[in-house]
Amino acid sequence: MSMTSLLRAVLAACVLSLSFVSVSNAQTLRVLEGEISTSLRVPVNRAVVVESDAIFAELTVANPAIADIASLSERTIYVLGQTPGRTTMTLLGAEGQLIANVEVQVVPDVAELRERLRQILPGEGIEVRTAGAGIVLSGTLSSGNAVDRAMQLAGRYSEEVSNLMNVAGSQQVMLQVRFAEMSRTARQNLSLSLSGVEVGTDAGIGLGTGSLSGGGGLAPGSLPGGLNGRNGALSIAFSSGGTQLGILIEALETNGLVRILAEPNVSALSGQPAICFAGGQFPIPVQSDDGVGVEFRDFGIDLSFTPTVLDDHVINLTLDTEISSLGETVAISGNQIPSLRTREASTTVQMRDGESFAIAGLLQDDFRDSIGQVPWLGDLPVIGTLFRSTNWQREQTELVVIITAHLVTPIRGEALALPTDRVAIPNERELFLFGQLAGGQGNVSGAAADVAQQDFNGSYGYVME
Repeated sequence: MSMTSLLRAVLAACVLSLSFVSVSNAQTLRVLEGEISTSLRVPVNRAVVVESDAIFAELTVANPAIADIASLSERTIYVLGQTPGRTTMTLLGAEGQLIANVEVQVVPDVAELRERLRQILPGEGIEVRTAGAGIVLSGTLSSGNAVDRAMQLAGRYSEEVSNLMNVAGSQQVMLQVRFAEMSRTARQNLSLSLSGVEVGTDAGIGLGTGSLSGGGGLAPGSLPGGLNGRNGALSIAFSSGGTQLGILIEALETNGLVRILAEPNVSALSGQPAICFAGGQFPIPVQSDDGVGVEFRDFGIDLSFTPTVLDDHVINLTLDTEISSLGETVAISGNQIPSLRTREASTTVQMRDGESFAIAGLLQDDFRDSIGQVPWLGDLPVIGTLFRSTNWQREQTELVVIITAHLVTPIRGEALALPTDRVAIPNERELFLFGQLAGGQGNVSGAAADVAQQDFNGSYGYVME
C-alpha cells in the first residue's frame, strides 16, 4: 500500500469518528420537563410568599420585569408583581435536577378597585374580574351615567377595560319642542290736503301733507278727481263760479296678527345624538368662475339634541333648535332674493321624565310715530291739525320655546296609528255624486282603530311611562 492510500484511509476514519460523536451528542440532548404547578396569581405592586415541598438550590424567573423573586429560605420564595403579564419561575435541585416550573400571572389589583366602586357607586351591582392584563366589568347598573363613571375609575387601574355592563330601565328619550310666536301690528295714519284753483287762469294754491290724485302732488290746477285705489281716503270738491276747492282726507287704521307654531318631536337612545329637519330649500344666485351660479339654502324646522339619562331618571339634554321661514324679497343685483327670518335656541338643561322647560323667550315691543306739517301753519292751535300728517305704528312680537322630555319604550306596530290612517281614498260615488274628497272609512283596523277615528294630535311610535 502506498503512502498516499494510507493517508486517505486515516482521514476517512477521522471523519467517520467525528460524525458518530456529533450524532451521539445530539441524541443525548433532551429537554427537562418538570411538573407544572397551579398558576400563581400576583396583583400588581403586591407580594406573595410561596413554599416548595422540596429543597431547591437555584431559583430563576424568565422575565424579571413582570415578576421579581427572592429566596427567603431553602423552601420559601418571595414573589413581587411588577407589571401585568405572564412569566415562568423555575426551581432546580442541588444536583441540577428540575423540581418545578411555575407559571406566574401578574394581574391588576382589582381588590382596591372593588372597594373604590363600592364607595363611589354604592348599591350598583358591579362585578370586577381580570382577563389577562386587563379588567372586565359586568353587572346591571341603574343608569348610563353610572356605567361611564365605573369605566373612568377602572381606567385608572388598567389600560385594557372591557365593558360588559347593562343598564336597567328605559334609556330612550323622546323630546317635544314647541315654538309659539305671536306678532301683532297696529298702524294709524291721518293727513289732510287742500287745493284751490281759479278757472280761466293759472293761479292756484295747494296746502297739506297728503297726496292728491294718486300721488300727483299738490300742484295748482290739480284737484282730487279720483281716489285711485287709496284706502281710507275721502275726497271732496267744491265749485263756486270760477273757483274750485278740493279737500283730501286720508285716515287709515291697520291691525295685523300673525301666529306661528311648530312642534317637532324626536326620540333617541341615551348618549346618542338625534337630528330632525323638516323644511325646504330656496335658490340664491352666487358669483362663480363660470358666471352666475345657484346655491341652495335650507329653511324650516331643525332640531338636534343628545339626551343622557342620569341617576334617578334625571335627563340631561344638550339641545340645538331652529325655526326659519321665508320673508319679504329683496332686490340684489337685479335678482329678487327672499329674506330669511330665523328663531333659534341652544342650551343644556336637566329635567325629569315629563317635566317641561321654557328654554327661550322673546318679548319685543317697537313703537314709532312721526308728524309731518306745513311750516308755521301746522303750529297753529286747533286749526293747525288741518296742516299736519300724523303716523303712528306699534309692533309687538312674543316668542316662547318650550321643551318636554319623556322616557319611552317601543310597542308593537299594530297598536300604532298614522295621520294618514284617518283618510281613505274616495270612490267614484263619493267623489262625483257627493263631492267628498276623502272616503268615509279609513284603512286602519285592530287595536288602533279607535285611536285613528279621533282627532288625535301627538307623538307616534312610543308609549310614555
